[in-house]
Amino acid sequence: MTFDQFLGGNAVFLAVAVFIILCIFLGVRIVPQSEKHVVERFGRLRSVLGPGINFVVPFLDRVAHKISILERQLPTASQDAITADNVLVKVETSVFYRITEPEKTVYRIRDVDGAIATTVAGIVRSEIGKIELDQVQSNRAQLIERVREQVTAMVDDWGVEVTRAEILDVNLDEATRAAMLQQLNAERARRAQVMEAEGKKRSVELAADADLYAAEQQAKAKRVTADAEAYATSAIAIAIKESGLEAAQYQLALAQVDALAKVAQGTGKQTILVPAQALDAFADAFKMLKGRG
Repeated sequence: MTFDQFLGGNAVFLAVAVFIILCIFLGVRIVPQSEKHVVERFGRLRSVLGPGINFVVPFLDRVAHKISILERQLPTASQDAITADNVLVKVETSVFYRITEPEKTVYRIRDVDGAIATTVAGIVRSEIGKIELDQVQSNRAQLIERVREQVTAMVDDWGVEVTRAEILDVNLDEATRAAMLQQLNAERARRAQVMEAEGKKRSVELAADADLYAAEQQAKAKRVTADAEAYATSAIAIAIKESGLEAAQYQLALAQVDALAKVAQGTGKQTILVPAQALDAFADAFKMLKGRG
């Protein structure tokens, strides 16, 4: 049997086999993990194929769009905005998103990147216009969170999820920068003066506390001395009461002797004139001491 005879006798079977193989080839679709395929039937949305092996109707269904579901980053954008205190700033933003519902992205928006960039720019201008420049710098985290929430709500109809929306930098023009620098220097000078004044005030307070403490200590010392003198006087009074006039004369003589000893103290050679009463005081003291012995 020749090849032509074989082919002629089995042409129908071969055609059927080829048709079956072609149907299998067209009906089986393997989708990568990072993609989703949008299937159309006669120009209308039929289904969305997820990762793995999928089956479609050959010759009727076709994969019209292959959409990547990986996270994407828009190019860094820069737009002008005016704060609540009428300061012109240039804001740099960066947005990360991923497509979650490809059927919405394909049939509801033509340029999803451009639409998201325009939406972010409008929301950033609106939010910055509500706050002053100082709050833009200090509350950047809260500003970013508000921008992200509004962007997420607005792009939901496009089947897009905004994962991150960042404000990278807030730049000022030269005139505003110079004015802020001057204001900052003035504020630093004011703080330095306030700190110096507070230091002087604290120094005066500490000096006053020290004087008060010294006065209190002197008062305590005087009180202790007075108590000691009072005690000594009381002891002398008791001794006089018990021993009579002789004890008083004895104490007086000792005081006179002590006074003469202090007069004799000094540096160098000196001449001391001792009155006769002083000699009598020495004699009286010795007599009393001898009598006591």
